[in-house]
Amino acid sequence: MSDNQQTGGFADHDDRNLYAERPPRIADWLTEPIRENRATYIKVGVAAAVINLFGLVTSLFTMTVYDRVVPNEAIESLVALSIGLGLILIFDFVLRILRAYFVDLAGADIDRDVGRRVFDRLMQIRLDSRRGSTGALTGMMRELETLRDFFASASITALVDVPFIILTLAVIALIGGPIVFVPLAMIPLVLIAGLVTKPALDRVSARAMNGGLYKQGVLVESIGALETVKASGAGPMLRKRWIQAIDEHSDNSLRQRLISSIAITVATTVNTLSYAGVVIAGVFLVADGRLTVGGLVACSILSGRAVQPLTTIAGLMSRLSSTRIAYDQVEGMMRQPSEGPVRTPLRPSTTAGTVELRNVSFSYPGKVEKALDSVNLRVAAGERIALIGKVGSGKSTIARLVLGLFEPQEGLVLIDDNDIRQLSPTDMRMRIGTVVQETSLLSGTVRENILLDRPGLDDEEMLRAARLSGTHDFMGGIVNGYDLVLADRGEGLSGGQRQSISIARALAGRPPIMIFDEPTSAMDARSEADLLARLEAELKGRTVILVTHRPSLLRLVDRIAIVDRGKIVRDGPRDTILRDLGQERAAA
Repeated sequence: MSDNQQTGGFADHDDRNLYAERPPRIADWLTEPIRENRATYIKVGVAAAVINLFGLVTSLFTMTVYDRVVPNEAIESLVALSIGLGLILIFDFVLRILRAYFVDLAGADIDRDVGRRVFDRLMQIRLDSRRGSTGALTGMMRELETLRDFFASASITALVDVPFIILTLAVIALIGGPIVFVPLAMIPLVLIAGLVTKPALDRVSARAMNGGLYKQGVLVESIGALETVKASGAGPMLRKRWIQAIDEHSDNSLRQRLISSIAITVATTVNTLSYAGVVIAGVFLVADGRLTVGGLVACSILSGRAVQPLTTIAGLMSRLSSTRIAYDQVEGMMRQPSEGPVRTPLRPSTTAGTVELRNVSFSYPGKVEKALDSVNLRVAAGERIALIGKVGSGKSTIARLVLGLFEPQEGLVLIDDNDIRQLSPTDMRMRIGTVVQETSLLSGTVRENILLDRPGLDDEEMLRAARLSGTHDFMGGIVNGYDLVLADRGEGLSGGQRQSISIARALAGRPPIMIFDEPTSAMDARSEADLLARLEAELKGRTVILVTHRPSLLRLVDRIAIVDRGKIVRDGPRDTILRDLGQERAAA
C-alpha cells in the first residue's frame, strides 16, 4: 500500500480554495489560536526568564559560600545568604507551578480551538475529495495531540531557555575568563548531531506515521464491522493485516526512537564533557591564582546550565519531524475543497421545494464510467416522484446530488431555481428530510437521534414523528424508552427498528423536501403497510423523491421516472408508467 493511500492522500487541491498568494509556512488555523493566547505566553516567558535568573543566583550563592563564608567562618553571613536562597527557592517553586499552569491553560485553549476548526472542516469536506479509509481519517485527527503538545507546551519552554545560554556563558566568562571556551566549544557538537540525524529522522517519521494510520484503519474497520467479520469468517484475513501493520509500525517506530536517541545522547554526553572540561581547565586556573575555588564550582554548575537547554532542543528537534509530518497531514485535509460557496452562502428564509437536475453528468471519484449522463429532471414543489430501475442504474446517485453530497462534473442541481453550490449546505439539509439506504444511528439516546439538537424541535414534535414512523409502537416496550442509550450505529436494535427511528428523524420538523432511499427495506410487510398508510397523509403538499425497488411504496407517489445506465429513459404519471410496464411484461 502506498504512503498516499495509507495516510488518506490529502494532497489534492481545489483552485478555488488555494491562497491567492503563497501560503504561510504555518496555516492560520494553527497560528491564530496561538496568537490569541499570546498574553498567556508572555506570562510563561516572564516566569521562565525569572526561573533562569534564579538558577544563576544559585551558582553565585555557591561561589560566595566557598570564597567568603568558608575561609572567614562567617556564620552570620551564611545564615543571611541561606535565608535569601530559601526565599528564592520558594519563589522559584511558585513560578514553576505557575509556568506549568499557564502552559497547560494555553494548551487547553489551543486544543479546543484547533480541534473545533479541524472538526468543522472535516464535516464540510466534499465527499468526492475524501481520501483514505475511516481509520486513516481517525488516526489523522489523533495527530492533533502531537501538534498541540509541540506548539502549546514543549516548544515554548525550550525557546525561552535558549537565549539564556548566552547570558549563562557571559556569567561564566565574567567569573572564570577563558574557561568559557569549554562549554562554548561543546555547543556546536549538539547542533551538528541534530542536523545530521534530521534527514533520516524525517524519512522514518513519515513511514512511522503512515504505518500508524494504516494500523488504525485496520482496527477501525474490524471493530466497525465486527458482526460482519464474524459472520463472514473474515477474521483471519484481518488478523493477518493487523499483525503486518503492527510489525511495520513497530519497526519504523523503533528506528525513529533509535535515531532520535542519537541526538539526545550526544547532548547528554556533551553536557557531561562540558562539566568535566570546566573542572579540569579550572584546576589549572586555580593553581595559577586566576580563579578561586568558589568560582570553579560556580562555573562547573553554570556550564551544565549552559548546555542543558540544548539537550531539550535536541529532544525537540527529534519531535519536530513527527510534528511536521502530522501538520502536513492535517493541513492537507484543511486545504481540501469544502462544500458550499467560497464566499457568503445564500440563506433563503423559506423553501418551496422545487428540485431540478439540468443536464447533469457525474462520475464517482476514481471511476471512468459515468454514474449519470446528461440527466434532466424537474420535480415541482409538492410533487412526489419515484425513481426506479436496476441496481447501479444511478437512482441513489441522483438523491446524493440533490443533497449536495457530491457535485456534478457537468450541469446544475437546483433547489427553488438556486444552484445548491450557492446555498449553505447545513441550512439546505435542515429543510430536507432524508432516509438513506444504509441506516446508521449515532451513539446517544433515541431522543438525540431523532431531534439531532436541531433548533425549534421539542419532545412534542419528536413524539409526532415517532408515531408516524412507528417508532412509538416499540419504544414503550423498551426500558428507558426514548432515553435508551444506543451503542454505535444502533447496535442492539433490529434493522426495522433502526429504520423506523431514521424515518422519525427525517419527518421531525416537517421539512418541505423528503428524500427516501429504500426506506422500508428492513421492515416486514405489516409494518410497511402501516407506515405507508400514515405517510400518505403526512407527505401531501411536500416534494418527495423516492428511490425504491418495492412496488408497494409506489402508492406514495404520483409520478415515476425510470433510470437506466445513468439516464432517465422514461418519465410520466405513475399509473401510466405502471400500465406500460405491465403490458411490456405481458408481451414478453
